[in-house]
Amino acid sequence: MSNSAFTLEKTILFWRCVLATIFTGTLLISPLSNQPAKAQLRQYCQLSAAAAKAKEDLRLAALKGNQDAQKRYQQLVKQHGQELQNCRDRTWPQVQAVWLRLYPCDIQPGAIEQVMDRIVNRGYNQVYLEVFYDGQVLLPAANNPTVWPSAIRTPGAENIDLMATAIQKGRERGLKVYAWMFTKNFGYTYALRPDRQDAIARNGKGQTSLEVTDNNSQVFVDPYNLQAKQDFYQMVQEVVRRKPDGVLFDYVRYPRQEGPDSVATRVSDLWLFSPATQAALLRRAQNNKGLELIRRFIARGYITAGDINELDQLHTDETEPMWQGRIPQPVETESRPSASQRQPLLQWQLWQLAVAHAMQGILDFVSLAAYPAQQQGIPAGVVFFPDGNQTIGQGYDSRLQPWDRFPNSLEWHPMSYATCGTASCIVQQVQRVLDAAPPGTKVIPALAGTWGSSMSNRPSLEVQMEALRQFAPQLPGVSHFAYSWLYPEHDKDRKFCRVPSQ
Repeated sequence: MSNSAFTLEKTILFWRCVLATIFTGTLLISPLSNQPAKAQLRQYCQLSAAAAKAKEDLRLAALKGNQDAQKRYQQLVKQHGQELQNCRDRTWPQVQAVWLRLYPCDIQPGAIEQVMDRIVNRGYNQVYLEVFYDGQVLLPAANNPTVWPSAIRTPGAENIDLMATAIQKGRERGLKVYAWMFTKNFGYTYALRPDRQDAIARNGKGQTSLEVTDNNSQVFVDPYNLQAKQDFYQMVQEVVRRKPDGVLFDYVRYPRQEGPDSVATRVSDLWLFSPATQAALLRRAQNNKGLELIRRFIARGYITAGDINELDQLHTDETEPMWQGRIPQPVETESRPSASQRQPLLQWQLWQLAVAHAMQGILDFVSLAAYPAQQQGIPAGVVFFPDGNQTIGQGYDSRLQPWDRFPNSLEWHPMSYATCGTASCIVQQVQRVLDAAPPGTKVIPALAGTWGSSMSNRPSLEVQMEALRQFAPQLPGVSHFAYSWLYPEHDKDRKFCRVPSQ
């Protein structure tokens, strides 16, 4: 072969490599070569398949004891993290988070690293790690002072702190890791404790919250119960000790019910019938007339003109029944309305008091829960349904979720999961939240779906994201539910694998 022909062949080979680099988004370098692969991020700050594979090959080689691969894997992990953050800084949204649940299988060597790598590969720079759910907590069994069992109960793994490990591995990749926890839903294991029965929420139909949920696994507690508040506070303190980048409180509401029970229209529909809630409600009375009317209204669901007349005669020194928030209209003694005339308004005001009392319990509970994090300067947020606070006719959504009264000191994470085949109803939900949010509120909508395809009558994440970007480019972030939807096979393998004793 002539020198000119040889030179031409090398030139052609060079340009083939250049073109391949452009189309694959990464340099064609072996993952075990001495030069790290330089990633070229695609739209939404996602790594190319080739760059992701290069990193995964290094991870696997490092697991087999290859020290050189381990060193270059760590270099690539750091490089990808920096490139991701640079991309997010110039790409909407600046925060793109994903919701993640870990399993006992994730204690195996390299498992957490693989999960966190995949999260970075998809362009996420925050992780919402589930640390308290279904009546179990992501604390090591040997260091779990809470009333809930540890999520990791593998023999020999009692000292493994999966929460702390996940936070560390996330940060190594440039990820911020929030601790996401159920709040008023304490889980079935809590209901099994004979010493916690008074803490479980009860309605006026003789039902506990365990009896009205569809899978008999959700146990909502009385937010006024001191024992429930102490139990949850202790758990949050343990979570905050692991120094997450933030905490998120989910299930900040009452049970969601179906059919006619989805709307609370009567006192018996409300979760006011556990001892602490009732005692706190009675303390809202400001005189004897108010106290007795509240008592009778809760017991029967209504008051009568006869009740009003009787109390007028019993307490002649009191003009009007009084309770917190009630401002009666001044009237002349001579023209005082009759008991029959006063009854409809008083009954309606008692109904409003009962609803407000139930909602205030939620607000007070989440305020207490957020305190340990806020005390240390760790951001706290609330997760809620944008339609969970609606009035429906004369009634209220059974969840009684007063998200529009959450303070702007908390991040707002509305679960914008509406399904109508397009992104329009999702945008409407976000708009409702933005309209109600006080100035300075950090609103980060949660979207459900998958990349590249529609799912359950929801458009793809790309379509949802673009619709939100056009509607509200001021949003600082968006989250996606969930890792299990993005990687269903990997999630299934991790969820159902058998973990050998450690």
